[in-house]
Amino acid sequence: MFENLSSKIEKALHTLRGKGSITDINVAETVKEVRKALLDADVSYPIAKEFTDRVKQEALGRNVIQSIEPGQLMVKIVHEELSKLMGGAAVDINIKGNPAVILIAGLQGSGKTTFSAKLAYYLKNKKGRNVMMVAGDVYRPAAINQLQVLGEQVGVPVFAQVGVNDPVKIAKDALQDARMKGVQVVIVDTAGRLAVDEQMMDEIARLKESLQPQETLFVVDSMTGQDAVNTAKAFNERIDYDGVVLTKLDGDTRGGAALTIRYSVQKPIKFVGIGEKMDALDVFHPDRMANRILGMGDVVSLVERAQEQYDEEEARKIQKRLVHNEYNYDDFLSQIAQIKKMGNMKDLIGMIPGMSKLTKDVEIGDDAFVPIESIIGSMTPYERRNPSCLNGSRKQRIAAGSGRTIQEVNRLVKQFEDTRKMMKAVSTKGGKIPMPRRRR
Repeated sequence: MFENLSSKIEKALHTLRGKGSITDINVAETVKEVRKALLDADVSYPIAKEFTDRVKQEALGRNVIQSIEPGQLMVKIVHEELSKLMGGAAVDINIKGNPAVILIAGLQGSGKTTFSAKLAYYLKNKKGRNVMMVAGDVYRPAAINQLQVLGEQVGVPVFAQVGVNDPVKIAKDALQDARMKGVQVVIVDTAGRLAVDEQMMDEIARLKESLQPQETLFVVDSMTGQDAVNTAKAFNERIDYDGVVLTKLDGDTRGGAALTIRYSVQKPIKFVGIGEKMDALDVFHPDRMANRILGMGDVVSLVERAQEQYDEEEARKIQKRLVHNEYNYDDFLSQIAQIKKMGNMKDLIGMIPGMSKLTKDVEIGDDAFVPIESIIGSMTPYERRNPSCLNGSRKQRIAAGSGRTIQEVNRLVKQFEDTRKMMKAVSTKGGKIPMPRRRR
């Protein structure tokens, strides 16, 4: 995500590194390269020009503090302007209502149905709401079944009326059913088309007028680039939605839609889809995204993801075992499982400041832990609970059983011992490991 844009902007800002002062000439060179990077990312020329003009104006209008180099000041200015371009601050979803109705709109293939399920998961597990989904796509074959399957995955009921071809009637009946059952949030999935057409617009407009939703969200595939901005404008002119959802932001996208859709339609980006799993949905934070584009990482999001998967009771047990020198491979495996739940490994590493550049050309798949898991899986229960028993013959058997080399087994044993020593040192210093509270 944004790898190409990040590297080009970083290269552009490198022009000012080592310079003693900001001048018309070196700022002009820098903003020219930044503009080229934005155009390559599929940002429209008028927006790219306006953006870089503001950066130039800000740069020439500020005095460089003695302790700050011109290059650092330019990074700060570009960060501020990128944040403003994408909205400035995160905007929360409105779920006040009895029930609150969220209407989902967008083109076919944009990911509306999957997003509906992800949003249901988010509202149920992170906001503590009682949620129902409504199958309002009466045209696409298997659309109802797809939503029902996803509903089972996230543990959220789906209201459907097979054979009924009026989505307005379905949605009204669903609202009545939701009120009877005390449902707090109703998510209405709607039909899409392959392109914007009058029939589609008329239907979604009628749904909005009938339901009076608290939120109307426009879902767009970020990989469609500038076309996404054009479609967003067309939908907004007709239904005046409340926010935008960018899906497939983890794919091979140039990022133009994410950067300019907020500016183009004056509606906030509220969520971004970052993977295929049902928990792969993030609230959009413009300042954090600007950090990542500039290679500054996103530690706050990384910590939030860690806290979501953080098991306080399990941490206490591990701490106790560390103090008594009882930390074992089962504990190690348990912690790996928690890390894997946090999301795509390359995405996570990219949240660490400076790491995105180091891993730019490195392929880091979700199977990075497979060798470790296979080696530990080849140990007997006794060996996993008693790491010190691993002698040469046991290691040979484990290597053969896991399909790994003896060198890989030895490397894991060393990594485990180093990890155990480090964690024990942290645990015994001050008596306990700091335990952040889980976010509610």
